[in-house]
Amino acid sequence: MFSKLRSLIFKIDPEIAHTLAIKSLKFNLISNIFDENKRDPIFESILFGKTIDNPIGMAAGFDKNAEVYNPLFKLGFGFVEVGTITPLQQYGNPKPRVFRLVEDQALINRLGFNNLGSENVNSRIKSNMPEGLLGINVGPNKDTKNRLNDYLIGLRTFHDIADYITINISSPNTENLRNFHDEVKFDELMSSIEKEKIKLKSKTPIVVKISPDISDNQVNLISEILLRYKVSAVIVSNTTEDNRENLQNISKHQKGGLSGKPLEEKSNKLIAKFYNLLKGKTQIIGVGGVDSGKSAYNKFLAGANYVQLYTGMVFQGPNIVGKIKKELKELLINDGVTNFKEIIGKKHN
Repeated sequence: MFSKLRSLIFKIDPEIAHTLAIKSLKFNLISNIFDENKRDPIFESILFGKTIDNPIGMAAGFDKNAEVYNPLFKLGFGFVEVGTITPLQQYGNPKPRVFRLVEDQALINRLGFNNLGSENVNSRIKSNMPEGLLGINVGPNKDTKNRLNDYLIGLRTFHDIADYITINISSPNTENLRNFHDEVKFDELMSSIEKEKIKLKSKTPIVVKISPDISDNQVNLISEILLRYKVSAVIVSNTTEDNRENLQNISKHQKGGLSGKPLEEKSNKLIAKFYNLLKGKTQIIGVGGVDSGKSAYNKFLAGANYVQLYTGMVFQGPNIVGKIKKELKELLINDGVTNFKEIIGKKHN
């Protein structure tokens, strides 16, 4: 069905197409492709103490306002991350702000944390209990006087309803946000979050989403801080401001973060670096170019414990999890393994 509609969908502005996708899920218009192939032992895993059906998650950015996480679970996602959510509602950057690079199987976005604000999203989740493992991605408002405090507001708002909270320090679309990758700033942020968790008596796992555009020295320093504060997981990685030179689409020089296939190799190399430094003490969620069994397989080989996708669904359609599981299972059976976890980090052995 999606392959027949794809050319029509791709004639529509990407942001409008996204709104239509959210509405379709909300009103159960694509119920015929809900994933039926659940509880396959080859994919079963535990994430933050909870058993999940498979290690394929929906990345933040798709369900920004926590409207369709339950329909996404029905599509087969093992876990879903909503957001990015800021303390106050904000419009984001001026339109147009999303560009579809069809030849490159990529998107460029400069949305700028457009969302309805933490109180609105908090009440929405409380009135519609998640039917699977739900992560909540938080960030600061563009015009805030105190960015660090905005992260603490996100933690206070969501710690009692999230299965994990992601601290997003890596969007390229909020000016100077990536400054939090600086050693002193990052240490101060994680220290403040640790103190806030103690104050709240919160056991909610903390995850940090990092930029792919960091140096080897930054990888080392970030890893040290992740381990020092016993951060549960790191998401590798957000969109990139680089990797434009080999793209074909005329929109390739649009300002914003590039996601999808062109990010795949860069993300895998970064996952491998973190894997070698974190040594299993902090979990790795791999993102960037996941759209097939082979791409997920390569993320696991590099050292990812779980994967997330978003752009892949734009190009492959809503049955992408079923497709990945089918292809991945074949690869795993060929390797003679009984569970995908057996191949994690095997690239390094």
